[in-house]
Order: sequence, then structure tokens, then C-alpha cells
Amino acid sequence: MTEKTDPSDVPPARQAQTPTPSEAGNALADLGWSGFYCDQLDPTELAQSQPARIMAHNGQEITLSAPSGTRRLQLAGKFTKGDRQDRPTVGDWVLLERDSGQLQRVLRRKSLFKRKLPSDANAVQLIAANVDTLFIVTSCNQDFNLSRLERYLALAHESAVTPVLLLTKADLCDDPKPYLRAVAELGEELPVELLNATDPDAVVALLQWCGAGQTIALMGSSGTGKSTLINSLLREERQATGSIRQDDAKGRHTTTHRSLHLLSQGGLLLDSPGIRELNLTGISIGLSQAFADIAALMAACRFSRCTHQQEPGCAVQAALAAGSLETRRWENFQKLQAEQDLETTKTTQRRERRAPYDRPNRPGKDGAKKRRR
Repeated sequence: MTEKTDPSDVPPARQAQTPTPSEAGNALADLGWSGFYCDQLDPTELAQSQPARIMAHNGQEITLSAPSGTRRLQLAGKFTKGDRQDRPTVGDWVLLERDSGQLQRVLRRKSLFKRKLPSDANAVQLIAANVDTLFIVTSCNQDFNLSRLERYLALAHESAVTPVLLLTKADLCDDPKPYLRAVAELGEELPVELLNATDPDAVVALLQWCGAGQTIALMGSSGTGKSTLINSLLREERQATGSIRQDDAKGRHTTTHRSLHLLSQGGLLLDSPGIRELNLTGISIGLSQAFADIAALMAACRFSRCTHQQEPGCAVQAALAAGSLETRRWENFQKLQAEQDLETTKTTQRRERRAPYDRPNRPGKDGAKKRRR
């Protein structure tokens, strides 16, 4: 593990002296520290270590913030090998050795966003950890896609994160009402905000989720105005912005890595590159919550093993016939469910292939391992 310290990132006051316990506690709380993380440490470990939060992740380099200041570390060793889900990612809380500043371990997460890599269906990419609220950003133009939004909702619900839907570029469309009617299909309790991301005053409605210590993530396709929205919330030009293609309203990547930004209101805002392909993994709970209406219909069917095709007393088919359940929504649910079923099957097959190699050596009659003569 090699450390890269950027002196310009460390406030002079922090360089001159070690903060008092009260100062350190306040600084940690500003970064989102809570009893959930504190309960994972014993007094000895806390005395010998310094909690810090990963504010940015770019390749093998992470940027950390702690009461002592900001520093950069190059990941190495166990933090770059093994199970991808155990590796550090932006939003993680970690422990640093107090004297050397070396990374010791990653604390247990409150929430985790992840997806399957488009290039390798067996590999998982970590998106962000310890998020409280997810702003799902979409535009009032050709990029608007209900099926894609349902994927983001399943991701949020699986991680027990509060989803909020943001309809941007409302000032550029003739009438935003059709978009509002369309998203009503996603659930009555889903918060929806219609806004012009370039207007700093328009984002005032979002501040209720940006309180002190709260972590908010923005996700959506490229070109939906995430970087513009971040600049409006920060009230400064922190993120580069770009134009969209006029033929299909698709954008270009202006954010190249994931990073957390401190808000003047006390919250932390996470920006990540636009996601064109959100391949979900392990979202059985999130799927049932994102499609709670369909889950309720399936539970109301006459037969417990109803396939929802031609069986008598099928509540799903009755709702489709009556128009209370949209065909598009039902087909997207089936698609997402099929993806999860396929993933479960592949995981089981991999375990079965690996099982013969995981068995311990057979002991001899005397209970010890047999030795070759």
C-alpha cells in the first residue's frame, strides 16, 4: 500500500494540530458517521485507528476524508484481490492506522449499489456504498423510459435506500404533464420532482433529502442533466457539462469517475458516470417492492403455483384484461424476473462445478490424514 498525500487538499489548520475528540466527532458526523459504524469498533480499535470515508474512487486510487484532513491512497494487496464485493468503493467507511495512515479494513455497509459488468456477466461492479437517498434522474425528452426507471427502483429498494424520481429539462419540453402521468404508474408513494436543473432556485425542493450527514446518490443515463444538477445544488461549476445528440437525446459521458461532494446544507452528494446498461444482480427483494402491485396480484391468484398465463382465477390476467395493469409493466417484470432466475441457475451451476475441489481430504482410520509411503 503506497500513500499519495496531496498537501493542497489538507486544510492548514488540520496540518498544524490534531483535532480534539469533540472536533473529530463533529467532522465525522458531517461525513455521515453514525452509531451504525461506531458500534462496529471496540474501544481499543478506535484508539489505534482513524475512521475515514472514501470520497472518490478512480481506478486503484481512492480519496479519503477524515477529521485530520484529506489524503489519497493507492489500493494494493487484499483490497484489489478476492471477492469484488469486499473491495473498497466510494461512500465506504474505512479504518486507517492512526500513526502510519495505512488502510486496515472496510466497515460493514449500511447499503450497497452494484451491478453486473456488461463485459463479464459473472463479475460485479460496485457503484456506491452507504447511500441514504437515490435521486433517479431522467429527462422530459426521448430518453424517458419507464422500464429503465423500474430497474433503478429495484436497485434502490434492494438496498433499502429511499428513491426519488427527478424529471429534468422540464423547461425544454412543450408539456411535462404526460411524463408526470406516466411515472404515476411506478407507485403512488414514489416522490417525483419536476425541475429545471439549470435553475439554482428550482432545486430547493430537493433540500429536504440533503440534511446534515445524509448521503444522496444521483443515477441516470448520460445527458439527463446530472452534472448540471450537481452544479445547481453546490451553487458552483464543479462538474463539467455537455450537450446531447439531437436525434435521440442521448448524452455523452462528462463524469469520468464516482465522487462525493459536500453540500452547504450538510449533506453529501454522489455523482457517477452515466449508466447506459444497468444489469442488476441479487434483487429479489427489490423486485417485489418495485413491483408491489404485481406481487399483490400474484398473491391473490386462485392457485399458489399459478403461471399467470391461462389458469382460471389468475388475478394478473384479470388485471391485464381490465386495463388496471399495463402490459408493458407486466412484461418488464417478467424480463427482470427471468434475469434473476438465470443468475440463480448460473450461480448454482458454478457452485456444483466447484464443489469437488472444496471437499476436505478424507481422514484415515485413526482420524489423521493418510500419508503416502
